[in-house]
Amino acid sequence: MADSVLKILESPEEMQAVEDLQRVVWSGSETEIVPGHLLVTAAHNGGLVIGAFLPTEDDQIAEKLIGVVFGFVGLYFTPDGPRPKHCSHLLGVLPEYRNSGIGFALKRAQWQMVRHQGIDRVTWTYDPLLSHNAHLNITRLGTVCNTYRRDVYGTLRDGLNAGLATDRFEVDWWINTSRVQRRLSRRPRRELDLAHFLAAGAQIVNPAQENSDGWLTPPPSPSPLPNISEGGKAPILLVEIPSNFQALKQSDPDLASAWRYYTRSLFEELFQLGYIVTESIFLPGRNSRSYYALSHGDSTL
Repeated sequence: MADSVLKILESPEEMQAVEDLQRVVWSGSETEIVPGHLLVTAAHNGGLVIGAFLPTEDDQIAEKLIGVVFGFVGLYFTPDGPRPKHCSHLLGVLPEYRNSGIGFALKRAQWQMVRHQGIDRVTWTYDPLLSHNAHLNITRLGTVCNTYRRDVYGTLRDGLNAGLATDRFEVDWWINTSRVQRRLSRRPRRELDLAHFLAAGAQIVNPAQENSDGWLTPPPSPSPLPNISEGGKAPILLVEIPSNFQALKQSDPDLASAWRYYTRSLFEELFQLGYIVTESIFLPGRNSRSYYALSHGDSTL
């Protein structure tokens, strides 16, 4: 969005606006809001709170906070000892400004700031059944994933998460790699669609069918998975997910739960076999479909 302005936030007054934005994005439970005093503490100790603003026509309020990204410095452990990483905890955009590029712009600003801190890895979690989040995180930002976390936050009571196990992908954003730099450049590469993957011999492991209400249902069992240890021949696999999981949750909670536990088992098995999520495919239109592409080892298209 051309008129938006990004700013690093540090003051208590700015963090109050971040609290207010969270109440809109994750409505329904005050307990799920990251409080302003914690945001201030993180911002003054290596963390980052970045806001996106638009000017207003209100004489009393010059600008309006429409999106925010927040993260802090953490550690991960290697054979050579602990190393720093940036843990990105939340990204939120007001509903009326979603799909306008605000989320991507905030993450790009985060990428620039973390690089200046000398950190090369950013991690965060997201619900793997949210296709629009998958497209942003995997395809546009260039993260990869081979880690599935079961019910990582326990019971959440906000409007987006209530009623379902909080399973999450934990993604890795290796911000100095050519993969990420190409996708964040001003001239990113053309995105691949389903036809490209099928032409490359990709195998759909869970072909889904519509039920009488028009919702996709997971198959009784996945297609036979290649036995990599015995020389399996499928370097690229495709996993289908519902294209609008939030709407499915509202319409048919039991089917949404079935998708959660089905994909939990499937992704855990694929990650154990050495597959890595490297792309997200979204086919727009009335009968939209969504897929993940998983590559094995160093295989690419």
